[in-house]
Amino acid sequence: MNSQLIDSLKLQLGANGLPYEIPIHPQLVHLTLGLFIIAILFDIAGVFFPLEKPIFKFLGLTAIRAGFFDVGWYNLLGTAIVTFFTVAFGFFELLLANPSVNEKSDWGLSAAWTMLLHGLGGIFLLAVIVAMTVWRGLQRYRWRKNNAQQVQWSYLLAGIAMLGILYVHGTLGAHLGEQFGIHVTAAQLIKNGTNPNLLFK
Repeated sequence: MNSQLIDSLKLQLGANGLPYEIPIHPQLVHLTLGLFIIAILFDIAGVFFPLEKPIFKFLGLTAIRAGFFDVGWYNLLGTAIVTFFTVAFGFFELLLANPSVNEKSDWGLSAAWTMLLHGLGGIFLLAVIVAMTVWRGLQRYRWRKNNAQQVQWSYLLAGIAMLGILYVHGTLGAHLGEQFGIHVTAAQLIKNGTNPNLLFK
């Protein structure tokens, strides 16, 4: 399937099996993770602001509760936008993957199963992040716009649960690169019988 895609798009693939030197999906993954984690942590900080206020005052930091919720909202909005690109590049790079069929991951999964679960998981996570962004926007601009606590406890619990799901999903992605060598330049060169040390001297 990936050879047909390569032929139809007339792609010139490098040593890592991609038409560009550094895989884009892993870079965007870290941006998605960072934005989402910051969004949830700042919303949690906003909820517990009355307890933290004396600390800020002691440190001489001028912080207002609404500022924490602003950071939470804009980071989540950024997460929703970036994750579309994260998933798109993830599928493009999965389509160009040519993993070994005989190896198993630490979780006992083949490369094909790991790719399938990671791909479906990416779509699921994108849908949840978009849904959470809509939910967060309704809280901010409709349901709780006059409340000092801008977010609901159920929203925070969903965000914390998502951190766990992101961890599992990210581990599947790490298995693809680390254990199956997908789009890892050195692993691809070794598979093709080339000594990577000769190219990087």
